[in-house]
Amino acid sequence: MSTSSSSGANGRELFGHPAGLYLLFSTELWERFSYYAMRALLVLYLTDAVTSGGLGWSQGDALQLYGIFTGLVYITPMFGGALADNWLGARRAILIGGLIMAAGQFVLAVPPAMSGLDAEMLLYVGLGLLIIGNGLFKPNISTMVGDLYQQGDHRRDGAFTIFYMGINIGALLSGIVAGSMAEGYGWNAGFLVAGIGMLLAVVIQLIFAPRHLGDLGMEPSARREARLNKSHERKTPLSREERDRIKVILVLGLFTILFWAGFEQGGGLMALYAQDYTDRMLMGFEVPAAWFQSLNPLFIILLSPLLAGLWTRMDNREPSSPVKFAFGLIALGIGFVCMIGAVLEQKAAGSASMIWLVGAFFFHTLGELCLSPVGLSMVTKLSPVRMGALMMGAWFAFVALANYLAGMIGSLVGEAGAMSVFGGIAITGVLGGLLLLVFAGKLVDWMHGAEARHDGPFETQSSHG
Repeated sequence: MSTSSSSGANGRELFGHPAGLYLLFSTELWERFSYYAMRALLVLYLTDAVTSGGLGWSQGDALQLYGIFTGLVYITPMFGGALADNWLGARRAILIGGLIMAAGQFVLAVPPAMSGLDAEMLLYVGLGLLIIGNGLFKPNISTMVGDLYQQGDHRRDGAFTIFYMGINIGALLSGIVAGSMAEGYGWNAGFLVAGIGMLLAVVIQLIFAPRHLGDLGMEPSARREARLNKSHERKTPLSREERDRIKVILVLGLFTILFWAGFEQGGGLMALYAQDYTDRMLMGFEVPAAWFQSLNPLFIILLSPLLAGLWTRMDNREPSSPVKFAFGLIALGIGFVCMIGAVLEQKAAGSASMIWLVGAFFFHTLGELCLSPVGLSMVTKLSPVRMGALMMGAWFAFVALANYLAGMIGSLVGEAGAMSVFGGIAITGVLGGLLLLVFAGKLVDWMHGAEARHDGPFETQSSHG
C-alpha cells in the first residue's frame, strides 16, 4: 500500500524489523486485551440472572446484541480510516480512539447502584463508546504497520504475523484475567480490568511513539501524497492495475464474511454451549466458561511457529493468499464437525466433553492463521496509497457484516437447534473453500505481481520468533 513508509520512522531495527513494529505490537496487545476481555464476558453477563449481577436476558436476545455490537465495531473503521486519511492522521486517530474506548470500558464497569442509572443504559452507553473509539483505532494501527516498510519489502508479511502475535497474547491474557476477576469479584470487576488494559495501550503509545515512530502517521496520507506529487489533486483516476487489485480485496472480502460469520460463534453460541452443555470439571475443578476464549490465542501462539516452518520448507511452492484463504475456510468447516460431535455426545450423555470444544477451537485457529494476518498484509500491499486506511476500514467492514450475521445465525439455535446451526456452518465453510480454490489463479493474476514472491505471513516470523 505505502510507498513512503519507513522514512518517517526511526531507523533503528530490532530482530530484523523496525523498532516501531514492536511499539505497535505492544499498543495492539493491550488494546486487544481490553476488547477480548469485554468480549469474553458480554454474552455471559447479559444472560446471567439479575440476582447474580447480570441482566437476565434470553440467549437469543443476547446473541443478537452480540452480533450487532461486533458488527458495528468492525464497520466504524471505514469511517475512522477516512477521517485519518484526510484530516486527523493515523497517530492522532489512534490516541483519540483509545481514550474513547477506555471511557466505554469504565462505563461498563460502573455498578448501577453507584451511578443511579439503569443497568441497560450503562450497557448501551459503554458499548456505543467502544464502537466509536474502535472505529478510529483499529484501521489506523494496522495501516501504520504496513507504512513501516517500503513497497515490495518482503518483510511486511512477517511483520503482520509478529503484529498478529501481539493481538493474540493480549487475547490469551484477557480471557483468563477478566474471567477470573468476574468469577471472583463480579462482572463489573471484569470490565474494570478491560478498561485498565485500554489505558495501558494509550500510555505506551504516548510515551514511546515520538522516539520509535518519528513523524510516521502524523500527516494524513491523502495530504502526504498530494505534497509528494506536488499536486493538490486528491482524486486522481485509478489505474487498471489499481482497479484489479481492489477487485481482489473485494472478492476475498466476500469469502472473509463466510469465515468470520462461523468463527465468531466462538464468542457467542459456543460460549453459551461451553457454559450450559459442557462438562467443565477437571480434576475436581470447574473450568470457568470464559477460559475457553483463551484457547484461540493459545493455539495461535503454539501453531504459528509450526506453520512458519511449513511455509519456509515449501519455498517457491508456498500457496498464494487466495489458496491460504481457501485452506482457512476448510479448516473452519472441520472445526464445526467437532461441534457436531459435541451435540451428539450431549444428546446421548447429557453433557459434552470439553475435548470437542478444544478440537473446534484448534481447527478454527488453524483457519484463522491461514486467513486473518494474510488478509491484513494483502490489503496494505494491494491498496492505492491515497486510500490505505480507507481500504483497511473497508476490509473491516466485511468483518462487520460477518459479525452481524454471526449473531443472527447464533440466535437461530432456539428454533433450528445446535445440530442444524453447527452443521450448516460446517458445510458452508468447506464448500466456500473449494469454490475459492477454483478461482484462486484468476485472483493472483489480478494482483499484477504483488505476490511474485510468496513470502508467507510466517516466513519472517520463523527467524525471529
